[in-house]
This record gives sequence, C-alpha cells and structure tokens, in this order.
Amino acid sequence: MTRNGSPPVIVVVQVTGGNDFMNTVIPYQNGLYYDYRPTVKVAEETVLPINDELAFNPNVAPLKELYDAGDMAIIQGVGYENSSRSHFRGMDIWHTCEPNEVATEGWVGKAIRELDPSGANSLTAINFGRGLPRSMVAADATATSIGDLDTYGLMTGVQAEQQRAKALDVFQRIYTPALGTGPVQEYLARTGVDVLRGAEILKNGIAPYTSNVEYADNPIAKSLRDVSRVHIADLGTRIFYTHHGGYDTHANEVPTHPKLLSDLSGAISDFFRDLRNHNASENVVMLVFTEFGRRVQDNHSGTDHGAGGGAFVIGDRVNGGLHAAYPSLELNDLEFGDLRHTYDFRGLYATLLEQWMGVDSSPIVGGTYEQLPLVSAAA
Repeated sequence: MTRNGSPPVIVVVQVTGGNDFMNTVIPYQNGLYYDYRPTVKVAEETVLPINDELAFNPNVAPLKELYDAGDMAIIQGVGYENSSRSHFRGMDIWHTCEPNEVATEGWVGKAIRELDPSGANSLTAINFGRGLPRSMVAADATATSIGDLDTYGLMTGVQAEQQRAKALDVFQRIYTPALGTGPVQEYLARTGVDVLRGAEILKNGIAPYTSNVEYADNPIAKSLRDVSRVHIADLGTRIFYTHHGGYDTHANEVPTHPKLLSDLSGAISDFFRDLRNHNASENVVMLVFTEFGRRVQDNHSGTDHGAGGGAFVIGDRVNGGLHAAYPSLELNDLEFGDLRHTYDFRGLYATLLEQWMGVDSSPIVGGTYEQLPLVSAAA
C-alpha cells in the first residue's frame, strides 16, 4: 500500500514505431550529433538544457516541468543484446521479455496473474486501444480492452433501455456454455460475462467524474483522460496500458516527430495535473517506452530503425533524474551505426515490478537483472 492507503498502480504508455531518443533527449554539446544529423538535428539554441551535456527537445516542455520538479526519471540507453530492428519482433521482445524465441505470455499478463490470481476483478488490468497487447496476454490472467470508454459495453449508445437490456440478454446467452462443453467455450463464456460485468461497473463508476483540465483533441490525450477517469473512480484497476503511434520516422521526421512529442508530453502533463486535482496521483507511476531507438545518422529525411533508446518513469513517488548511461556517439562505440544499449530493459521492468508493485520479478522477466533506484518503495 502507498502512504494514502491505496495500492500502487502502474500506467504503461507504449510509444509505437521507435521513438528517436537522440532527438528527444539531445546530446546538444556533442559535435558528433550535428555531424551525424545534418537534416533532422534540433538546433542548439532551441533546446531545453538538462545539464551541460543533455537537453530536452523543445517540444517536450511539459515533461521538463515534471523533470524539474523531481517527478520524472530518464532511463538512458535502454535495450538488449543483438537488438531486433523489426517493429514486430522488437515489440514482441519487449512484450514477452524473451529475445531468443517466440514466447506465449506477456510480462504484464504474468503480473496480472500475480496481482489477481483468481481473476476476481475483471478490471484489474485495462488496455485503452483496439485489441489486447501481447504484453497483457497470459494464462489465467484477466484483462479488459476498451476502444472507447464512452461507448464501452454492448449498445451503450442505444437510447431505449429496453432494447439495450434485450441485446445484453442475447449476448449473455450466446456466451453461456451448454452443459458438457469444453474449456474453450467456458473461457468464452467467462470472457463474455466479464465484458458485461466490467461494462456495467465502468458505466456507473465513471459517471461522477468531472474535471477542469482540458485535454487536447488527439488520441493519446483521449486515452490518458480515459485512464484518469477510471483511476479516479477507484475500481481496483492496478495496471493501465495504452499506446501512442506514428514514431516510425523514416521520412519527414522534422515536421512529424515534434508534433508527436508535443501531443505526448502535453497529454502526460494534463493527466498528472488531473490526478493531482482529484488527490489521486500519489499511488500512480507511469512507464513510457518504445521498441527501439533510431539510427545515429539521418537518411536526409528521417532516421531508420536503430537499437539503444530510452524510457521515462514519471510520478509523485519517482526518484527523478538521469539513470543509467547515455550511449557513446563515438564511431567505434556504435553498434552497426546505432547507439549501443547500456541498460537491459528487463531490469527496468524488474525495478517497477518489485520496488513499486511488490511482485517478484524473476519469473516474469525471466531472470535477475540490474535494478535502478527509480521509485520510493510502496509502504
């Protein structure tokens, strides 16, 4: 439990496509940065300095405010050996913690199973987005995926309550297994009932929500507003998951990447401001990650798939600052033209699982990895 008596909660924001870490946390005093990136470099006079070596992209000013307040940790050089530069395989590795073979269970799913082994709460873990991320899939792990919170549940937009009740009754009978059916049908039935139960709980739980925070009109802002609404409703959700896409900046990076960073940082800032206004932030930690960084040298329009990247951990209980080491830009230190990772991503997961969520990390991440002093332990 945290000091306010509420159990610790983690919000995972998946930045999909491979965020350009070098253009997010910029080695602005290193001449090699400007040599490698004649097209996509961020001008030195525009950056937001962190120290004498590194600076934030000017489009993440809201994140710098969180950083300056001590509420944001930057984990530098995150990755793994022999990085896959494939979006699909790279994200699969981050989802399952298994770089050498294709695994069937995700790290979040395994954590869900530890947090709610009996599946008593269908809202223990919620994904905001279409489909369920591979990271949330595990045997006997109950997770809910929501495309649109305002219309979640069958026919919630139908005005006639009688018609809606009839539709829900039909759906429930479809998913109710006949006597003697097998485990697949039983699983479908249980899932269907969980959808119905979760939809009703959510509808009633979020109804009282009001806020004076005006979130922007973009997908990540909407998703984090939905996370805030459910968290403030206090429905027992321990893990939230969402994503922000579009970071595969092979071309036109200069106009594309700044807009993405602006949307993301603004949404995160509004999210924490909303929680704090509702006295609901103290038990929340956010992880922002991406599947890989971009190549060190630009391609005259953008940057191609790379290796070592970076992640952010944000929250009231976070030990802010720089963690791990920023990868060297020296030519001889690069890994096939990419930043060489300095910290294994599984150590990041292990840190959050053990120090924050109070869960044994070894069975989840597949071993023992270096942890960082990222969060104040939940009391």
